[in-house]
Amino acid sequence: MDHHHEHDSHEYNQGRFILVVVLNVIITAAEYIGGIISGSLALVSDAGHNLSDVISLILGYIGQKVSQHKPGKQYSFGLKRFEVLIALVNALALFVIGGYIIVEAVKRYVHAEPINPGVMLPVACIGLAGNVISMLVLYKSRDENLNLKAAFLHLLYDAVSSIGVIITGLVLMVNNSWVILDVIVSVAIALMIVASSLDIIKSSVRIFLQGVPPRLNFDDVYKALLTIPGIASVHGLHIWSVDSNEVFLSCHLCIDKGDSYSNTDVLITKINAMLEEKFNITHTTLQVEHSNLCSLNGSCCR
Repeated sequence: MDHHHEHDSHEYNQGRFILVVVLNVIITAAEYIGGIISGSLALVSDAGHNLSDVISLILGYIGQKVSQHKPGKQYSFGLKRFEVLIALVNALALFVIGGYIIVEAVKRYVHAEPINPGVMLPVACIGLAGNVISMLVLYKSRDENLNLKAAFLHLLYDAVSSIGVIITGLVLMVNNSWVILDVIVSVAIALMIVASSLDIIKSSVRIFLQGVPPRLNFDDVYKALLTIPGIASVHGLHIWSVDSNEVFLSCHLCIDKGDSYSNTDVLITKINAMLEEKFNITHTTLQVEHSNLCSLNGSCCR
């Protein structure tokens, strides 16, 4: 029954991905052609951002599929981190696209070109409509993993940039001499692209460097472990994640010498229950000791 539900959910997610990809391919083509015909760099910039959305969604889907690979002898964690690798590559590509748009904006500022708002405005409206529909499709699943979060953020920034292009088109309909506004909007779009990519790059690098997930405080976890009755000290505490969702913890626990825990399973069960309840940590490796073995054998837990 659960397997059937999971299968249906997977098929539903796949359908949503395909729908959003098709929508963004149409938007990208329309905005790029419209930008070339109208002479609007802002529209071309928005097309570039939409293209990054298409790449993000496709790579994100591939990353999600590959990361579901089951653990084996060669990859004991499976390929969960592949999702993060894809997100990092996508974010770096976004960073490059943002830089390219800024360079083109500088060129356009030096050599201004006439713009046809009659073409620019309706195409920008099509882009906004497509972005809003795509956001609604992905809204419920936006926080499931790093790639979905990245895709939703890209669509949100796309919608904002489309609004900027529409405003520019309206202004140019009234006064066509304000072509500098097109350059300003292009730079604003580029800066949004760079800002969103930096956030994803930071999150991805943190995971690769096995940093403590930002939602957790190392000291809080350490102190919580010491509140468990029978634990005298904690050392060798490590908290990290292998992807954007699953958090792992390992540590060495010294218990009181006179403690009655002859069966350490009872103690470990209590600790795991506390870690799951307070910190949503469900993957643990706990070494229980009656004395600090690492002080006897050197730096075994570093």
